[in-house]
Amino acid sequence: MKLSELFNLEAMDLAITASSRDEALEHLAQRFENAGGVSKASTYVERLLAREAQSSTGVGDEIAIPHAQDASIQQAAIIFGKSIRGIDWQSFDGQPAKLIFMIAAPEGAGGEHLKALAQLSKVLLQEGVKQALLEASTPEEVLAIISSYDEEEKEEASAQEEATHPNHSEAYLVAVTACPTGIAHTYMAEERLKQAAHAVHVAIKVETNGQSGIENRLTKEDIERATAVIVAADKQVAMARFDGKPLLSVPVADGVNKADQLVKQALHEELPLYHAASVAQGEEEKAGSESLGRQVYKHLMDGVSHMLPFVVAGGILIALSFFWGLTSANPAAPDYHPIAQALNTIGGLSFAMMLPALAGFIGHSMADRIGLVIGFMGGVFADPTKFSAFSGKGIFEHSVSSGFLGALVAGFLAGGIVYFLNKVFAWMPKSLNGIKSIFLFPVLGVLIMGILMLFVVNGPMGAIMNGLVGLINSIPSTMTIFLGFVVAAMMSIDMGGPINKAAYVTATALVTAANGAGSNVMAAVMVGGMVPPLAIAIAASLQGSLWSEEEKSSAYVNYVMGAAFVTEGAIPFAAKDPLHVIPSLAVGSGLAGALSMFFGCVSYVPHGGLFAVIANGVSNPVMYIASWVIGGLVGAILLNIMRKRTQD
Repeated sequence: MKLSELFNLEAMDLAITASSRDEALEHLAQRFENAGGVSKASTYVERLLAREAQSSTGVGDEIAIPHAQDASIQQAAIIFGKSIRGIDWQSFDGQPAKLIFMIAAPEGAGGEHLKALAQLSKVLLQEGVKQALLEASTPEEVLAIISSYDEEEKEEASAQEEATHPNHSEAYLVAVTACPTGIAHTYMAEERLKQAAHAVHVAIKVETNGQSGIENRLTKEDIERATAVIVAADKQVAMARFDGKPLLSVPVADGVNKADQLVKQALHEELPLYHAASVAQGEEEKAGSESLGRQVYKHLMDGVSHMLPFVVAGGILIALSFFWGLTSANPAAPDYHPIAQALNTIGGLSFAMMLPALAGFIGHSMADRIGLVIGFMGGVFADPTKFSAFSGKGIFEHSVSSGFLGALVAGFLAGGIVYFLNKVFAWMPKSLNGIKSIFLFPVLGVLIMGILMLFVVNGPMGAIMNGLVGLINSIPSTMTIFLGFVVAAMMSIDMGGPINKAAYVTATALVTAANGAGSNVMAAVMVGGMVPPLAIAIAASLQGSLWSEEEKSSAYVNYVMGAAFVTEGAIPFAAKDPLHVIPSLAVGSGLAGALSMFFGCVSYVPHGGLFAVIANGVSNPVMYIASWVIGGLVGAILLNIMRKRTQD
């Protein structure tokens, strides 16, 4: 399908008067609804704002490309809007957005909107397109401009293909582009790098690591021929394949804004050689722009983000098994039920993969595939009793489990082990790299990890973990109330960010240690995460006059979000007015966590929300729900007071 065929002329607006990003999205979505493209604009706007909460779709150069899928959209479309004075879109270059391309796609469209976005990103980078669109005065003119570049795209593709032919130059560049969401910046950086190389008649091939997968993948021959490698990425990409090549690693924004400079550096400067699977790669890769703390944080979050799906899946299945009773999964218990046993067993197996996933993906972030293998096994060794092959006899008779803390250490230890092995076997010729990565490093790495974890790390880390659990259990009831307030309030401060994750991960570590000791902290954390969406929904219900119709429609959905422990439902509202929304929600969440502690509630599972409560996954369920509702009411009242003062 041609790009021009996606533009909805009826919904197009060339004179947007909205003063904010949210107003512009609501305005264009309403026009799209009026044109029959979407049945409910408010739900589509909610999806758009949720996408903006991940990272701004302001791609710079006065352009914004908001995009989202929604079940009520029948056919993919692009709704174009133009603002003469510009709208603050939090673009990475700080410029206001004047050209807005809102992409709509049916839910489950198989990446149709991503393909449209990638194609649009490339067209907008063509010389003269932006200026022509700024000068266009009718929807027909806009469509004619896009149509003309639809036709020119084939010619441009041929020109680029010719530019990548090795006969043009002895120099041959390869590049990889990737952004966290894998959409606009990924493809804009690709196009900019191609244009920059074409301008100096240098061959280049660019691989994109987008949301729809890896496209234009670099082959082994491409990499061998390459005189230099450019990696413009803000997320982890496969790096081991570039071992021994001159490599320039930069943020993806530099691929968009500084493509000419990057190509010039790759051609004329002596770049450092990249050494695969080296923990010290920060010196050659990103250390120049990132502190050690930032690098450690990124490795940790990579592990946590891959761990959480195992926790959620296992936790909810275990909570389901409690529906027949807390001991219904035990064949020897009077309330035994086979379905409960099946659910508990399946959920428990998923839960058992939490530690290997955490350690494995920290190791993967630091040292690619070899780090994944060694780190994964480190997570297994952190709690070997979860696996039947571990006998716990003989030399392992006094082995203990170190749990979450041990897995955390194992993840970073995996990177260190790979670094050590690289140093030890640095004498081997490059032609034997395959033997190192397939045979030597995995075998020796897993052996070293096993010895260190079982005989060195598990003892101290297990003692620390047990000490932490003991400390939590020894806290007087008056102090546990304060602890509950703090950890629950943390869930509302950045809703899915590092503070939120710190509270949740700590609670998860406690609930999985020592047969569930520390489950009171888990209960406080979960109720703290359930309050923000509930508070938003209650606030809109109590004083609807303070909320626009679009805001109310989006707010009401948060009743369900809060019940499901999906804190992110409150993000669009917090992003719009953080100074008033976040403090109100934090107080409500903190109060709910304190009440949960006061009533002695404990959660046997780390997720599930109201569903876990109904399934007997939380003790004292009536007072737990009361804590949630009270926290939501207080947060809602404070939020409406703040909104009223702002509007007055």
